[in-house]
Amino acid sequence: MALVLKEKLFTQRLFVDYGLITIGSFIMAVGYVFFITPHKIVPGGIYGLGIVIYYLTKGMTLWPDGFPIGIFNLLVNIPLTYFGIKLLGPRFGTKTIYGFVSSSIFMDGITWMREIGDAPLVSDVLLSCIFGGVLTGIGLGMIFKARATSGGSDIIAMVITRYTRIPIGQMLIWVDSAIVLVALAAFKDWQIPLYSMIVIYITGRAIDMILQGANYNKALIIISDKHEEIRNKIINDLERGGTYLKGVGMFTNTEKNIIFTVVNRREMAILEEHINKVDPHAFITIMDASEILGEGFQSLKHKIEDI
Repeated sequence: MALVLKEKLFTQRLFVDYGLITIGSFIMAVGYVFFITPHKIVPGGIYGLGIVIYYLTKGMTLWPDGFPIGIFNLLVNIPLTYFGIKLLGPRFGTKTIYGFVSSSIFMDGITWMREIGDAPLVSDVLLSCIFGGVLTGIGLGMIFKARATSGGSDIIAMVITRYTRIPIGQMLIWVDSAIVLVALAAFKDWQIPLYSMIVIYITGRAIDMILQGANYNKALIIISDKHEEIRNKIINDLERGGTYLKGVGMFTNTEKNIIFTVVNRREMAILEEHINKVDPHAFITIMDASEILGEGFQSLKHKIEDI
């Protein structure tokens, strides 16, 4: 059995992927070194555990400046990835290995180049949580976009999930939460896990933004007896498409044409004004659409090629 997934060499996609991983690893390292590590924030993962080890070993004879977080990440991820491949098969690929190696190098390299490696860029902890979470999320999002992972707790969660059948998303939360609790026990400060949860949330939102984009589209379900006038507005003025759904009123038991369409926020305001004029009693449901694929929006083919 091959140890890692094979990649086609010298393709444009491969160069783009490794470029994304390199830049993403650098951005993530900046977020940790300048904002997260200096305040002892532990946002789960192997890097979070590395921060705990860094501060616990600080002042010891062997590591007076603390055990380097990047080296700790390597020492944990290399055997973890090996055993993960043995148990789960070659699903990680060379890009995941490159990802945690490059991020470890950037982490310790940036720390080493600073005059005081663990000095905070800003003294405000909350501000550091926000910027640290955003930078970490952007970096991880770029790594994920290259179809790689950051290793660490992802692999632990996958292995446990295989033997327990617990959903991997739920297991990942438990693993990262356990690491946050380790930080609480090590530093004996309730503020640390609270700030850490803020970073975890912001990081997740930033990852979603990178993977899905900042999407402001709205999905509308419109029930109105004036559906023809509304249809004409959507097709002729807004130049959007839509779909008629057949429905039956629960009280009147009459058939109704229900319009389903997707527009942006500006078009939604125009459409609402028009509906108010032709049928102020229309029933409208407006939903945030995190991602729209198809004609008039992002192409599904292009999205798959970009991932």
